[in-house]
Amino acid sequence: MPRPTRILLPSIPVHLVQRGNNRGTCFHFRSDAERFLDLLDEARREYRVDVHAYVLMTNHFHLLATPRDDPQGVSLLMKSLGQRYAQYFNRRHERTGGLFEGRYYSCLIGEEDYLFACYRYIELNPVRAGMVAHPGDYRWSSYPANALGAEDPRVTPHALYLASARDPEQRRRRHHYRQLFDAPLPDATLEEIRQQTRRGHAFGSEAWRERLSGQSP
Repeated sequence: MPRPTRILLPSIPVHLVQRGNNRGTCFHFRSDAERFLDLLDEARREYRVDVHAYVLMTNHFHLLATPRDDPQGVSLLMKSLGQRYAQYFNRRHERTGGLFEGRYYSCLIGEEDYLFACYRYIELNPVRAGMVAHPGDYRWSSYPANALGAEDPRVTPHALYLASARDPEQRRRRHHYRQLFDAPLPDATLEEIRQQTRRGHAFGSEAWRERLSGQSP
């Protein structure tokens, strides 16, 4: 069965998921995660992709990112990141063969409510996995940057995040960003994000998806 055509558009954020081959471990040590984030920083600069949120889990990772101009920048970023990190990982752990599944998952993300649901989906991953009680307790995600103001060179705030308030601390509080994490995402939202990402569909309102279809190649 042929794979569905991946749809990527300039200036439209996309949720990206890449899993370890056979769900194998991708990050054994702190040095692995640090190397991956260094490579992410290099790739997002090279391919002009803004990364808004991320999380590194044991056997997979998530990104929320927007291509600035060329939508293929996202594909180039994922290809470069996957190849370069796999080369590092295989050398570091004296292994051979593929590290990641052959194809990453992607999902275009719609209006503000949907965008912030995706932020939460990504940064709450360690909580849902039972690794920490609160996303602020997890080191390998963008939550400290987005919610607490920690400096993270890999994170570029989305325009809707910036538009919520002029002052950065007000923005983190007033846009209820931290408060969004006081409760888990509804099960229906979790399932919709998962399904749309697996299928390569868009996550947004029906009206937004209809407008989007007019922009698709």
